[in-house]
Amino acid sequence: MSLLGQAAVAMWWRIKPDMRAEFEDWHSHEHFPERMSIPGFRRGSRWTSTSDAEGFFVLYELETYGTLTSKGYLDRLNAPTPWSTTMMPHHLGMVRSQCRVAASFGGGLATSLATVRLSPGPGDGSALRDRIVATLADLPSRPGLTGAHLLMTDTPRASVPTTEQKIRGADSTADWIVLLSGYDPQMVQRSVRDRLSASTLHGRHDDGSSTVGHYTLSFGMTGDDVGLA
Repeated sequence: MSLLGQAAVAMWWRIKPDMRAEFEDWHSHEHFPERMSIPGFRRGSRWTSTSDAEGFFVLYELETYGTLTSKGYLDRLNAPTPWSTTMMPHHLGMVRSQCRVAASFGGGLATSLATVRLSPGPGDGSALRDRIVATLADLPSRPGLTGAHLLMTDTPRASVPTTEQKIRGADSTADWIVLLSGYDPQMVQRSVRDRLSASTLHGRHDDGSSTVGHYTLSFGMTGDDVGLA
């Protein structure tokens, strides 16, 4: 697959302006290296919203779905560092989805990213998935675009609230997540509007139900950056 692995953790949250500098310092210099040192974590990327001064999106790409319940990951979630313990309450409106990678086309790490959160209607899951995958397969080769991916939330059955979650409070989850990346933000936005709107994907004339966000790359890291082979 073009994403670095078969699973992912996709997260959205807000950080108040007075905490942003410390958040970015902590997230870049402590939290990302900690996460990328966990076996099975392939790449992490942090994105800042282009429309919400407080908005962030973070994606962790994982080797396998089993990484979500691995001892290495759960140990970190249940033993946050003092700095993490301080920062977790400042993650506002957290949406956190543990996902399988259902489809992935293109590759690389571009500077612009759109996220589309949507849910299938009753009985529409299989047909909607087919429409999304067919649409995504065509997009990365278009000018201005580089990658198109579908994530489907599949929370592990044995999942229980971790120490980090208890500090933050209850997290929400997304259902299906479409990611579209590119080096031309206008083309990314246009493609989402014309090809990935809820009305287009569901084949309806109304706007349907989806949540769209546009982001620019802030920071990325792989296991190799913290000395892993």
